[in-house]
Amino acid sequence: MRLDKFLKVSRIIKRRTVANEACDAGRVLVNDKPAKASLNVKEGDVIEIQFGTKSVKVQVLDVQETVKKEEAKELYKYL
Repeated sequence: MRLDKFLKVSRIIKRRTVANEACDAGRVLVNDKPAKASLNVKEGDVIEIQFGTKSVKVQVLDVQETVKKEEAKELYKYL
């Protein structure tokens, strides 16, 4: 699954366009490397997103095309 789509489906970032912009600006790292929105995300990947001075680091546990709001948190865990 594409990185921008995973960020939206998992509800880490609310909209796919915002996820795309964050990737283009170089604020998203996957396994400590800058990532493009088209990068293929798989289980075990570590995603780090910089929001201004704050940084969020999560590990991908599962990849699903669609998921209910309540189950979205099961796709990742905070590190």
